[in-house]
Amino acid sequence: MAGNPADRTVATNRRARHDYSIEETFEAGMVLTGPEVKSLRAGRATLTDAFARVDESGTGLWVENLHIPPYEMADTRAYEAKRPRKLLVHREEIGRLIGKTAERGLTLVPLKIYFTRGMAKMELGLGRGKRQFEKRQTLAEREHRREVERALGARRRER
Repeated sequence: MAGNPADRTVATNRRARHDYSIEETFEAGMVLTGPEVKSLRAGRATLTDAFARVDESGTGLWVENLHIPPYEMADTRAYEAKRPRKLLVHREEIGRLIGKTAERGLTLVPLKIYFTRGMAKMELGLGRGKRQFEKRQTLAEREHRREVERALGARRRER
């Protein structure tokens, strides 16, 4: 049986796993307006500079710099494409995130936006920023794995 056509990925942050070592991921709902949902359903969103934070009072989780362009068919006079958007998570999870992000170097990084059962969700990662030499090391390891797979594939074809 095929999956629900409404369940699909809208946007992914491909740089996130390159720039951060993601230690833990979790899902959060998103509070959106009607035109924002329509724009997401059309597959239009950019997670490039987005980040998440817990507000000062410790009661809410917000995503900043998430760019959702205006839906063409909607009224766009009062539309703000990069406004802060509230994320929906359990209070206990917010408390746990406050403790984790208080650690030095941990940050909340949006990884992807997708629809599940018609609801817009965001996958967030708790990650630590990589330094330049760590990024180079990761790329070298990936290239080494590719070469090993290529060699094994060639060896299998020879038999």
